[in-house]
Amino acid sequence: MKQNLIIVDDHKMFSDGLLSIFDSKKEYNILLTAKDGKHIIKYLEINTNEKIDLVITDIAMPEVDGIELTKYIKKKDRNIKILIVSMHNNVEMIDTLTKLEVDGYIPKNAEKKELLRAVESILKGEKYFSKEITNAYIENKFLESKKEKIKLTKREIDVITLIAQEFTTKEIADKLCLSKHTIESYRKNLIAKLSVKNLAGLTRYAMKMKYIK
Repeated sequence: MKQNLIIVDDHKMFSDGLLSIFDSKKEYNILLTAKDGKHIIKYLEINTNEKIDLVITDIAMPEVDGIELTKYIKKKDRNIKILIVSMHNNVEMIDTLTKLEVDGYIPKNAEKKELLRAVESILKGEKYFSKEITNAYIENKFLESKKEKIKLTKREIDVITLIAQEFTTKEIADKLCLSKHTIESYRKNLIAKLSVKNLAGLTRYAMKMKYIK
C-alpha cells in the first residue's frame, strides 16, 4: 500500500524539487502540495476520511506557519506524522517543535538520501532529527547553560543595561559617577566574561536576561 504524503512550502522551486524526488518512488503518493498551512487545514477539515501518513512542511510560511500547522495536526490526528524541512535551527524553535512532538527535523540543504531516510524512518514509527539539527541544538543548549551560570555584579548589570539602551561611554560614566576609562574596562571585561564578540552581543545578553525589554 502506498504512503500518502503532503508537501507544504511557500518556495515553489523547493516543493517542485521534493515532488520530483517522490515521483520516482513508487511507494509514495503525493496527495497535495500547498504554499502554507492554511490550505492544509482547510483540506483536512473537508477530507476527514482521507488517509494521510506524513506531512512535510517548512516553518516560515505566510498566514499559517509550520508551528501552527503542527499544533493543529497533532491535536486533530496524532497518527499523522510531521517532518520539518527548514533552514531554521535555533534552540527555541527546536524546543517548541519537540514539545509539539514533531516526528522529524532536517535542514533544507540536506541531501536527497537523507530526506528519504528521514521519511522512511518516520513512517516506521521512529523519530528522525538530522545530525546538523541535533548538533546545533546541543551547542546552543550548552552555551545557554554556560551563560546562565555566569553571575554579574550589580555594577556590571548597571553598565550592560545602559550599553543595551545605547548610551555612550561618556553618558554611562556620568550616570554612574565613574570615569570613561572605568566604563571601558567594564565593557571589555563583560565581553570576555560573557564570551560575546561586541556591543551587539552584550545587548542580546541584556535582553535575554530581561535587564531591558
